[in-house]
Amino acid sequence: MKPPTLDLAFAVGDELPPALCARAEGLADPLAGEARWGRTLAHWLQELAAELPEGLRAPAYSLGLTLTDDATIAELNADWRRKPGPTDVLAFAALEEAPPLPPAPDGDDDLNAEPLELGDIVISLETATRQAEEAGLSLEQELLFLASHGLLHLLGWDHPDDAALAAMLERQERLLAGEGDRA
Repeated sequence: MKPPTLDLAFAVGDELPPALCARAEGLADPLAGEARWGRTLAHWLQELAAELPEGLRAPAYSLGLTLTDDATIAELNADWRRKPGPTDVLAFAALEEAPPLPPAPDGDDDLNAEPLELGDIVISLETATRQAEEAGLSLEQELLFLASHGLLHLLGWDHPDDAALAAMLERQERLLAGEGDRA
């Protein structure tokens, strides 16, 4: 099975200091980062395909990924979750539930398929940096962990209790275990 086509809108906040972006090993570079994130997210979507409800299985997806600072994510956190202060990652799902299945395309022309809009992932690079240092991880490892968490939320995963959180974290670890081959 080939990876789905991914239309990725990637942005790095202008408010982020260049030195902090440089620590992200290319993941916070507007050009190189977009290509790397695109490959990684497409691969994760491919890995998750069999687990998704039929309405979320698509040959093409669209999503946004933004790296920002603590002040910006704190504002989003207050506006959307009514929680004060910064957080590490926010996911804004475009779909409340899986959409109805589209009519089957004529032939095998996935290149012309309309991408399924998943939503947006926003990560605080400042919080990710602190968390990476506290956990003894590289910033790259922490960013990939947070992005995988955000992607699972866009696909309907949630963690209202400890058991659901454990299942979600275990699925993230499986996604991350295969990441080294695509760097």
